[in-house]
Amino acid sequence: MTRILPLHEVPPFKNFLNTVRKGNYACCEQAERLRKDGTRIQTKLMRREVRDENEKIVAVLEIARTSGQHAGGLAADAELRPPLEQMPAVLWTTDRTLRITSNWGAGLAEAKIKPGELVGRTLHEYLRCEDPHGAPIAQHAQALNGATSHFEYRHQNRDFEMHLGPLRSSSGEIVGCIGAGIDVTDRKKNEDEVRHQATHDALTGLANYGRFVDTLEREVRRAQRINHSFALLLLDLDELKRINDQFGHLAGNCALKRLSDVIQLHCRATDVAARYGGDEFAVVLIDANRGMARQIADRVDHALRNQGERPALSVSIGISVYPEDGRTAQELLETADQHLYRRKRAFRSQIASAP
Repeated sequence: MTRILPLHEVPPFKNFLNTVRKGNYACCEQAERLRKDGTRIQTKLMRREVRDENEKIVAVLEIARTSGQHAGGLAADAELRPPLEQMPAVLWTTDRTLRITSNWGAGLAEAKIKPGELVGRTLHEYLRCEDPHGAPIAQHAQALNGATSHFEYRHQNRDFEMHLGPLRSSSGEIVGCIGAGIDVTDRKKNEDEVRHQATHDALTGLANYGRFVDTLEREVRRAQRINHSFALLLLDLDELKRINDQFGHLAGNCALKRLSDVIQLHCRATDVAARYGGDEFAVVLIDANRGMARQIADRVDHALRNQGERPALSVSIGISVYPEDGRTAQELLETADQHLYRRKRAFRSQIASAP
């Protein structure tokens, strides 16, 4: 009987069985029952006792008919069913044991789950999640205590925006949870693309100037807070103007892309490489000292010179390290810039003196 009784009907039914044992019971009353799809219906109950040869009550015959009060509800349910099935979202209800009592919507179309197909399964079974503190089990537990929540949840490689709250009976008693999930995977992908375009250089794919400055200032604050060092590289592609004049601007763009690819290849995943200006690049080397910064700069310079592509490329690199070369973003930039242009002047002198 507990499988067809709403949870709040279980205690009254146990009381009824106790009265039957004493030989007294109500033969007619109003009560709620569960249909196969988990929805509740109002019924009129008629009961008759079943006695053995010794006139002892051994069972109760119960006949339940849908009450007239619910007839309109059935019609309304029939009208609501088609739009609920087509809604581009996931809608569900559970009882207090987190057993699914209904599921609707087209939000799980890719998973080929039909409306009502999950009825009878628990959330733990469907989600394969036994952790009571993990999402969305924890939020369902909060809903059973009267709290509502709004959060994002990833399921089967799809992102859902979830709204969850308590499901209440007509008397206001919390009898389960009711939730809605909207598939926001495509929206999040578009947002990520817009965010990437706003923070990255279109030609090289590296971070743009704005993101670089934000990263550098954030790293300065972190270094001040936890007393650690980091390094900054400024890189300038040598003779870009000559490449543009001699080979054309497409070749110049290709040269910038070649340098950016080398920088990405020889930096760590935690470092932030950016296109600082027209032919200038910058790298914030997280948790790096001067020796590590020189090692990375030498690897970039060596790899660029030995690419084997035409035109041959070279790069001038300036280094600064926090806190020895500066304690602010501006000081670090100025030091690295001075170092870079000393290398730049040396390169130009070398070109000028070449036969």
